[in-house]
Formats: sequence, structure tokens, C-alpha cells
Amino acid sequence: MASKDFVRQLEGYGITTANILYRMPDHPAILQSFIWQEYDLQPDFPELRKFLKFWTEKIEGAIHHVIVGHSGLIKPAELRMVSAEFRLH
Repeated sequence: MASKDFVRQLEGYGITTANILYRMPDHPAILQSFIWQEYDLQPDFPELRKFLKFWTEKIEGAIHHVIVGHSGLIKPAELRMVSAEFRLH
């Protein structure tokens, strides 16, 4: 049985990393960094949007900006079905 992460990659998900810079609630002049990483779909990034919505509703630190990087781990040319299997010895 294939792992959940592998199945998601076959569905088009890739690894998304977001560097979230936010202002500390007690010291708004100071920026703090938070790294978030999850499998997500490009270009809409539904998982990242859901996390950022949670952040703005539940966490006091105001987001200054977000830098996003995304990589599709399995590309169409890298995966193909095998039509036959040969066993030697």
C-alpha cells in the first residue's frame, strides 16, 4: 500500500515552504520569522491559505509578509507505467 504522502504527490501536490514574517504582539517593532511547510497545490495554495486564515483569526502576531517557495516533487516525465516485468533468475 502506498503512503499518504506519495498518493498526494501523484494527485499533483508538491512541497510548499512559507517563510512568514510577523510582528511580535508585545513588541510590534520587532519582526519574528516562522517557517511553515506542507504538501500543497500550486498556484492556489489552499492549505497555505487555510493556515494563514487560522493565523489571522487565532494568533495575535500581525503578519508582515509571506515568502512562498514550491516544488513539484514528481513530474510527469519522471513517472510512467511499466507495461511488462521481466525476472532474471
